[in-house]
Amino acid sequence: MIPSYLHDATEELKRVEHQVYVSLKYTRTVDVLLNLIGRMIEGYDRMFDAMLQHMLDQGRIGEIPSAPLMVGNTIKELYAEENVQQNVDLYFLLRKLHRCSPQREQEFRRHVTLRTIIDGREELVNIDIATAYYHQQREFLEYLYKKFNAPKQEHFE
Repeated sequence: MIPSYLHDATEELKRVEHQVYVSLKYTRTVDVLLNLIGRMIEGYDRMFDAMLQHMLDQGRIGEIPSAPLMVGNTIKELYAEENVQQNVDLYFLLRKLHRCSPQREQEFRRHVTLRTIIDGREELVNIDIATAYYHQQREFLEYLYKKFNAPKQEHFE
């Protein structure tokens, strides 16, 4: 079951990769950034499903939580690795960004920017930041493949 979750996450990240390197190149809008963020959230959901299933199989948890906040907090409690902590934090940020009502700046230009206030702090997402988020998520997926000794799916690029 874990490999199927990771396979689904890989498929979502392929779509994210296409949006980062193709869609944003030709359609520079905040709507594309929001769609990309939504796909990243879906990818994280599948990766976290794999992690929770692994914890359930090991008997470390009694049941898989359904609320995203509980999912993230459970993973943060049971996995002390820094990259896990950072990716759960990014997941929470992406969820907040996806629900926001952003200001749209420089649409149809290279520096298209989603600007909003989250938890009292201004957050910006542009093509460069979205690309960095994608790379962080992709590295996390690679980490999970190694951690669970899952058969590697076809490579990205």
